[in-house]
Amino acid sequence: MENVKLENIEKKTSPFVWGIMIILPFLLFFVSLFLGRYMIDPGVVLKILLNKIPGINFAQTWEQTAETVVISVRFPRAVMAALVGAGLSMSGAAFQGMFQNPLVSPYVLGVSAGASFGAALGLLLSWPTWMVQIVAFGFGIFAVALTYLMAHLYKTTPILMLVLSGMVVSAFFQAMVSLVKFAADDEDKLPAITFWLMGSIGKVGLNDLAPSAIPMIIAMAVLYAIRWRLNVLSMGEREAEALGVNTERVKLIVIITTTLISSLTVSLCGIIGWVGQVIPHFCRMIVGPNHKALIPATIFVGASYIIVIDNLCRLVSITEIPIGILTSVVGAPVFAYLLRKTKGGWA
Repeated sequence: MENVKLENIEKKTSPFVWGIMIILPFLLFFVSLFLGRYMIDPGVVLKILLNKIPGINFAQTWEQTAETVVISVRFPRAVMAALVGAGLSMSGAAFQGMFQNPLVSPYVLGVSAGASFGAALGLLLSWPTWMVQIVAFGFGIFAVALTYLMAHLYKTTPILMLVLSGMVVSAFFQAMVSLVKFAADDEDKLPAITFWLMGSIGKVGLNDLAPSAIPMIIAMAVLYAIRWRLNVLSMGEREAEALGVNTERVKLIVIITTTLISSLTVSLCGIIGWVGQVIPHFCRMIVGPNHKALIPATIFVGASYIIVIDNLCRLVSITEIPIGILTSVVGAPVFAYLLRKTKGGWA
């Protein structure tokens, strides 16, 4: 049944193109492990990684500093960059399908504003980093729950009401962030809040990977599993219900999974904008709007994109550039070009 209206929108993408999309993030991931101001030979990086596999034991001919940089600094950063890029991109594609609008982002329901307020509040009160992350995550979830409850009228959740409720909740929490910044110390707290809001993956360490990566991967797997239902939902709620799809359940699953991904991203890395808008739009030009192909494409392309952007953040300047700045500098003009090329349509 998912093929009812998809024959005219499905694009034939060559295996060669799919091969490039699949291989590229793994290649960029490996490159990011030896690239940096402290350059490490690629062969040494490969031996360091293989040495962590049980049963493989190379004689250590490299400095301990190189192993520390690869395993404790660059590896978790590259993993998180890939997960953030893939998660935000597929969340954006799912929301664009659900809202039947190729212009919306994963932050449309207020998750970024809520998480930003939680983090700003934690920084203002001088809480430890792990507590700031938990509070930011909690407020991101709370903001979306508030949006959903506001929009949930008469046992249904109209798409328009979701958007309007998200605008209201976002505006409220953005005002609260401004209030926290107004109350913050100009020399210490305010710069910390401002820098956090601009985003950085550099704060992620090995200890952050398991508690953040596992729920993100689970949410992404669920979203991947229901990707065909997004095709039906993008036809409109009436058509979807006529085909036997429980639209309320699908919408709730999409909201829960994308909120989990986005809230974890913002709580750990700050606000990383334009990814959930640019990458799905770009991928639709390659594979078409059929979510059975679009969702996998956004995973690989989104992971590659953020790995590249994160490497640029730490390489193009003496001091690391906040990733939110580069994603906006690159994303806004690219998105404008894609809009012009596609005329705001699905392909």
